[in-house]
Amino acid sequence: MIDALQTYAATRYLVALREGGSLPAVVDTEGGKFVLKFRGAGQGARALLAELLVGRLAQAAGLAVPQLALITLDAAFGRAEKDPEIQDILQASTGINVGLRYLEGALNFDPVAGAELISAELAARIVWLDAFMLNVDRTAHNPNMMIQQGKLWLIDHGAAFYVHHNWQSATKERMQKPFPLIAEHILLPHASSILDVDEDMSARIAQSLDAVVDQLPDALLTDAPPLRPAAFASADENRTAYRNALRARLQAPRAFVDVAENARQGARNE
Repeated sequence: MIDALQTYAATRYLVALREGGSLPAVVDTEGGKFVLKFRGAGQGARALLAELLVGRLAQAAGLAVPQLALITLDAAFGRAEKDPEIQDILQASTGINVGLRYLEGALNFDPVAGAELISAELAARIVWLDAFMLNVDRTAHNPNMMIQQGKLWLIDHGAAFYVHHNWQSATKERMQKPFPLIAEHILLPHASSILDVDEDMSARIAQSLDAVVDQLPDALLTDAPPLRPAAFASADENRTAYRNALRARLQAPRAFVDVAENARQGARNE
């Protein structure tokens, strides 16, 4: 069962997080501190939709992702910010954005020190999810995982499911293809068989897929990227595109699972 997304108003800009190219920030909201991803930055609304899709499906599959919420900015938010780059992003982000609950005291995942915190089955489940969602960003260069009090959290999924930047390429045939870049996944050497978790992961995703897609906000679905016309006229047409693409990817036989398993065996033999 997928809970409804909460919506909070941002009340105070705290600090920019300059490790990523899209300049997310820690903000205070009516519901506490969140790391805010701005629709006016980087890949725009599509990156925020990927954040919601991957994060919510991961939660449905039993993986730990910080609480996701819709965060609203009014036109005056951050007006006192002196950095012109940040000001531009804030001005372009009025309305609905996406936030992840701020993890107090969390540290970036270290593959040496953090490996003992991850069971082989958990690693396999994360690899399965990232192969399914075409996530290019769980590598040694950019693990996008954090450790807080001995628990592993998955973060930063804005680069995943990149086919939604060009819906014409998201044919059923393409959606059923494997994901060779999974060979770069940081957790492959630590994972147990991807085949062994496939049935359970696919069942969990299938059970929650429609609810997750249904809750994608209209304002983000209809926010076309700069200089590129909207692929669909309405939010519901966008939802249908996401639903069909994800269902096609989930349909058996799932080639991405076999390729991930072959990559895992290769990584363990190195």
